[in-house]
Amino acid sequence: MFVEHPAAGYKKIFETVEELNEPLPAKISGVIPSWLGGSLLRMGPGLFEVGGEPYYHLFDGQALMHKFDLKNGQVTYYRKFIRTDAYVRAMTENRVVLTEFGTAAYPDPCKNIFSRFFTYFRGIEVTDNCLVNICPIGEDFYAVTETNYITKVDPDSLETLKKVDLCKYLSVNGVTAHPHTDADGTVYNIGNCFGKNMSLAYNIVKIPPAQKDKSDPLEKSQVLVQLPSSERLKPSYVHSFGMTDNYFVFVEQPVKINLFKFLSAWSVRGATYMDCFESNDSMGTWFHLATKDPADYLSSHKFRTSAFNIFHHINAYEEQGFIVVDLCTWKGHDFVYNYLYLANIKEEWEEVKKAAMRAPQPEVRRYVLPLDIHREEQGKNLVSLSYTTATAVLRRDGTVWLEPEVLFSGPRQAFEFPQINYSLCSGKKYSFAYGLGLNHFIPDRIVKLNVQTKETRVWQEDECYPSEPLFVPTPGATEEDDGVLLSIVVKPGAERPGFLLVLDAMKLTELARAEVNAIIPVTFHGIYKP
Repeated sequence: MFVEHPAAGYKKIFETVEELNEPLPAKISGVIPSWLGGSLLRMGPGLFEVGGEPYYHLFDGQALMHKFDLKNGQVTYYRKFIRTDAYVRAMTENRVVLTEFGTAAYPDPCKNIFSRFFTYFRGIEVTDNCLVNICPIGEDFYAVTETNYITKVDPDSLETLKKVDLCKYLSVNGVTAHPHTDADGTVYNIGNCFGKNMSLAYNIVKIPPAQKDKSDPLEKSQVLVQLPSSERLKPSYVHSFGMTDNYFVFVEQPVKINLFKFLSAWSVRGATYMDCFESNDSMGTWFHLATKDPADYLSSHKFRTSAFNIFHHINAYEEQGFIVVDLCTWKGHDFVYNYLYLANIKEEWEEVKKAAMRAPQPEVRRYVLPLDIHREEQGKNLVSLSYTTATAVLRRDGTVWLEPEVLFSGPRQAFEFPQINYSLCSGKKYSFAYGLGLNHFIPDRIVKLNVQTKETRVWQEDECYPSEPLFVPTPGATEEDDGVLLSIVVKPGAERPGFLLVLDAMKLTELARAEVNAIIPVTFHGIYKP
């Protein structure tokens, strides 16, 4: 069962706040583990309108970077807007200057018809509003979104250092905000690109770890392997991907990017990125595999299943000739982002619930992909792993039809923003995933999911709105879940409405909270920096 939110306090996490001039001290209750001395860095929107013009979509507000610092038992909270072009120009001109995900920017009304005409032909300027995540590359830290622009930031002062155009280093139109990292610091990512003979494709890219000669690792980045698109001119939207010890897993979803649609909308009125998307109601969902070293696309493995949206991979691993892929899915081909306009999520509770009834339904699923596929096994289930009910059946046309095992499902109750003990378990067999519970899209609990037994534990508190929980392992730990979870929680009515919550990852019980006298708007992703 879910809790109700009739007071609609969640509206507060979608409202504009000011940045801070200096860090705020937090009031600590409970005991923060003595070994936990570092920074929690988080990204999200912090400015939801400019000059009386609203930003319309959850992914439009201007990037605000948050930091909770833990040092010798003391905790401080600090935040700064990233000085992106999108932000600086909006502040300078007091209007929306760059088109965001779901908000169109219009030509400067002060310019004459001639200069407007030429601006039009220079094309749309792509936003650098890096509100989604923060990623280490080499020794540096970058705030990122899903375009070709990333922004180098100082993780201590939160100062904006420089705007970087990935197109200068890699042939991609953009990359996801969910890179994978090897133990040595090598970074992998995926993005849309123009492939051979004018068709669209996906490139998996590799950025090496910090260089001995202190040069920028981006200079040595390369495309590892190209994966084809199911539709020549319409690539799928890609938000994350899977990586095991030896393979990359790419799930091609039926949410397509139609550039023609975008161009035609743009010529008529202000178009947004949201105008590019369309659903393919017949393709279902395709899984692609590529080997990691040497990098190669496995073109003979054609995995198919029914339609779902996928934003976050939880984990993937190899076992006994199979690849196990755990995903946070949303059923059907209707695009989930259509339901994330701020006007919808800032409605009264009864309206929010009604809207979520119409939206795709969330489900945590496990798919199992057989690596060796023999012609003669047509029509039988190829999955022989004892512990899963997921199936894979070879069909006459040479494709393999997958059916999932459901790991978690509740009506309009999503397990999302998944995290694992990444340093120990990424790409390996594992037991635990930690996530943010979305109740009709409203974040109101933290959930621990045992992916082997399907048992869940929950942390929840009245009128509290948490964010993605990050797992930090106890130094020298031997158990997978020996560590803490860190989440930023907002309790709108409270005297100190924003707090850092520290949970025991094993039991999901509270160890401590560090409360500050500030409302903290929604954050999406982030990192713990020791």
